[in-house]
Amino acid sequence: MPGNPLPSAPGTRWRQLAVLSPTVLTDNSETSVVSTLFASIRQTLGIALGALGTLQAVSRVVGMVCGPLWVLLTRRWGRKAVLVISGVWMAAAMAACALAQNFPQLLVLYGLAAVGAAAGQPVIHEIIGDLFDEGARGRAVGWLYGGVTLAGSLLTPVIAQVAGAPHGWRTGFLVIAAIMLAAALLVLCAYRDPGTGAADGLDARAAATSHRITRAQLARLFTVPTFVLMVVQRLLSGHLLAATFGIVFLVDAYGFSTQAAALITLPSGLGYLLGTVAGGIVTDRVQRAHPWHGRIVLLQLAQILYAVVAFLGTQHDWGGIGVFAAFFGVMAFFQGVNPGINRPLVMAVVPPELRGAAFAVLISIAEAVAYAVFALGAGALGEAIGLKAVFFWVLVVLMVVNGAFCGLLHRTYPADVRAVQQEPAARNALPAG
Repeated sequence: MPGNPLPSAPGTRWRQLAVLSPTVLTDNSETSVVSTLFASIRQTLGIALGALGTLQAVSRVVGMVCGPLWVLLTRRWGRKAVLVISGVWMAAAMAACALAQNFPQLLVLYGLAAVGAAAGQPVIHEIIGDLFDEGARGRAVGWLYGGVTLAGSLLTPVIAQVAGAPHGWRTGFLVIAAIMLAAALLVLCAYRDPGTGAADGLDARAAATSHRITRAQLARLFTVPTFVLMVVQRLLSGHLLAATFGIVFLVDAYGFSTQAAALITLPSGLGYLLGTVAGGIVTDRVQRAHPWHGRIVLLQLAQILYAVVAFLGTQHDWGGIGVFAAFFGVMAFFQGVNPGINRPLVMAVVPPELRGAAFAVLISIAEAVAYAVFALGAGALGEAIGLKAVFFWVLVVLMVVNGAFCGLLHRTYPADVRAVQQEPAARNALPAG
């Protein structure tokens, strides 16, 4: 990766992670703002419940195509330039969404915003793998996701309050657009690239040979059994539905107002923060004590415990929003444990130069397919059988299946990690040219 090598001091690495955090926040806000304001948008534009699923599905389908393309562009332009360009693009498109006069216009403009949003996560996860070594990646991912989710949970109720004003959802889009532009400018002014493989011991000469991604290298991703299993695991991640339909679920299933239902975002954000931070710290410690199976056991527990809490928190009318908010907070805790486990798990089994491509497949494609299927299915089935039944099958039953499926990783993970750990020394020893 082109750019000046970043100093290896721990404080410098964490400062660079902080610089990238607002970009992840804005990527997440691209979808959450529509979910938060959808009731107001629905009323203004006269659209059905299924339109929310359509918006979210289009966003994910666009990400499937554009995420890998942005990763390829980092090889030509550099990661910093891609993050800045995609951020400015996203800000402009989100501001344009505020001007939409009907659903087709909103759908097109929202799809354009998704083009920019597709860059952030695969590129930033590749950078995290280069900033932090195997013993610190869980904490790094945990603090990143925890911090941005907490910030988002504080921002979401504020944006939700504008829903009460006539056409207030337009103001919500403009606020998010301004934050996106500020995030892009922060990267432009303060980010310095660490270089490919910096945390893995890959020297600058060997890293330079990884500047381009070939078809053979991309094909190699799918010869890594652990990576293939993780792609399937993301397709089974039913908890992705809760972030999209959580507020609408409480409005439709239990009769809360949008403003009241939006109150679940703060405990959800706090729960997710605690889950990501605690999960990252615990995962790193378990990884050191049980390097071959510890992460996988934690990943299984996170899926199954989420299913148990989701059953208790969504399948019974608890009356007040406070009880629902508490359950959604605990659900978010177990969901928050995931990034600190699955992201470092993928980093451990994929060579440094392919991590961006790996996360493009995992997040931009596999996760996008899951989001699209869940969003479209929930929108259609929600009108047919009700969102309560949809939440039971997706957040409870499917998550139990997910936890059982993760057990297959015990067979593949140790060998895949050993193969990656042997690469840097061998590549550094190759003669120049």
